[in-house]
Amino acid sequence: MDCCLVVGRRSWQEILKWNGWGYNDSKFIFNKKGQAEFTGKRYRLGGMVLPTFKEWIERTFGASLEHKTTSRASLNVNDVPPSIVNEEFLQDLRATKISYSQDAEDRVFRAHGHCLHEIFVLREGMFKRIPDIVVWPVCHEDVVKIVELACKHNLCIIPFGGGTSVSSALECPEEEKRTIVSLDTSQMNRILWIDEKNLTACVEAGIIGQDLEKQLSESGFCTGHEPDSMEFSSLGGWVATRASGMKKNIYGNIEDLVIHIKMVTPRGIVEKNCQVPRMSTGPDIHHFIMGSEGILGVVTEVTIKIRPLPEYQKYGSVVFPNFERGVACLREVAKQRCAPASIRLVDNAQFQFGHALKPQVASIFTSFLDGLKKFYITKFKGFDPNVLCVATLLFEGDREKVLQHEKQVYDIATKFGGLAAGEDNGQRGYMLTFVIAYLRDLGLDYYVIGESFETSVPWDRVLDLCRNVKERIVRECKEKGVQFAPFSTCRVTQTYDAGACVYFYFAFNYRGISDPIHVYEEIERAAREEILANGGSLSHHHGVGKLRKRWMKESISDVGLGMLRSVKEYVDPNNIFGNKNLL
Repeated sequence: MDCCLVVGRRSWQEILKWNGWGYNDSKFIFNKKGQAEFTGKRYRLGGMVLPTFKEWIERTFGASLEHKTTSRASLNVNDVPPSIVNEEFLQDLRATKISYSQDAEDRVFRAHGHCLHEIFVLREGMFKRIPDIVVWPVCHEDVVKIVELACKHNLCIIPFGGGTSVSSALECPEEEKRTIVSLDTSQMNRILWIDEKNLTACVEAGIIGQDLEKQLSESGFCTGHEPDSMEFSSLGGWVATRASGMKKNIYGNIEDLVIHIKMVTPRGIVEKNCQVPRMSTGPDIHHFIMGSEGILGVVTEVTIKIRPLPEYQKYGSVVFPNFERGVACLREVAKQRCAPASIRLVDNAQFQFGHALKPQVASIFTSFLDGLKKFYITKFKGFDPNVLCVATLLFEGDREKVLQHEKQVYDIATKFGGLAAGEDNGQRGYMLTFVIAYLRDLGLDYYVIGESFETSVPWDRVLDLCRNVKERIVRECKEKGVQFAPFSTCRVTQTYDAGACVYFYFAFNYRGISDPIHVYEEIERAAREEILANGGSLSHHHGVGKLRKRWMKESISDVGLGMLRSVKEYVDPNNIFGNKNLL
């Protein structure tokens, strides 16, 4: 096996948690004094104490530091299902000189995404079925060889990018009897070329989001595509799930950024004959590939639009007296087509949650200022701290235009009773985006399970959908015997001419419940039914995977599902890409 490759992929695997989110050195803990703090130095919150968080978690969930669960410290390789690989295939694979592994750790690491039930299994048990072998192609040609070998030996391939899926897309079907190959694209991580005249770049699909932006920035460019998972998710994964980024108002979603895709399928290679901004040549084949979730083939190279790095960036925030006014303001901003790079509105429960994550204040002066601000908003302006909500803003571009743009947005906010609440709150809001995912692991240590899910919805249904889904979660928890009221909250994260993306968080204390994951899944299912009944979509950007495919027929119609099935049967008649997503 090629040593430098092994080091490359192993080092990434070794700095990440094997049974939780993110980096090993970054996590929320309760220190010896019983105060919450965030470890590590990778994030601005690193090393800081969060003095009010313990009280918030106890008050919100009825949780107690006395009641702690324990997760397994390391993987027990004896629990891992054995690797079953045909010897003839191994001989053929060795002849290609492509790196591979049958190690238990490597196989388990690629057997899952980050759904709650997957992480729960890792903490307490083991998957019944995992990949039998992991392969690391380093280029498009390697992928062609692997797919040809899989067809020759009748194997099942599951493509693996950054492993951040939250739709059960990476779980191996338990009934799959063939050898399962996890095709890890992480070594296909180069920018092949940058075209400064056409502002495009051709990039291998395994590159991780933060690496793509870092490498492009060295040449003065960016894609501007920043999903919340960008530290760990891959370009190929974005294409496979039809991803959306928090700055889509300026840069677009993945479907707006893609110019050209190269994909290897069991039938051969799919790609267009030219790299042009638009074609009228029948239905767009890119739209078969985007959102195909690994059921048709492996995306190997993508040509994407790039932009010069923005000259100026400015954060901001606005406090509204209530959620209704905030939504009305976002609607007006969308109508006037003047949305900043990012505008996100959190409800009151999420505002309180964000407040509980405030680090210990360094100086008396800062705490005095915070107190004054709070006094002004609640006493002088009459905002109820238990009702108000906050929008965080991010402006990017030419300095003069940003300042004009900022004034336009704040003027609209004023008409809806909004008050400017400063750059710091805006910046903190975006910083929290990256650390919030780490909280689930802390919750699991204290009998609290939580998850997020999302939808898109027309503007006239936003308020009803948010209210009804949150109420349904509370009702379902009560009926299922959850003893403490759940945390049920939402935020509007992306805005469009005709609607918005709404993101929900919900969590509850599961002490006293014998099968918490089953109860959780029933509640999530009810919440999804409520979303669909209120005119929301099955998913805005997380995708379908195996978790949500029961609603596919309802979402795209019987005939629509049949069309998708026909493409699958033509491109992959022997179901080599057998992850069982979507269909």
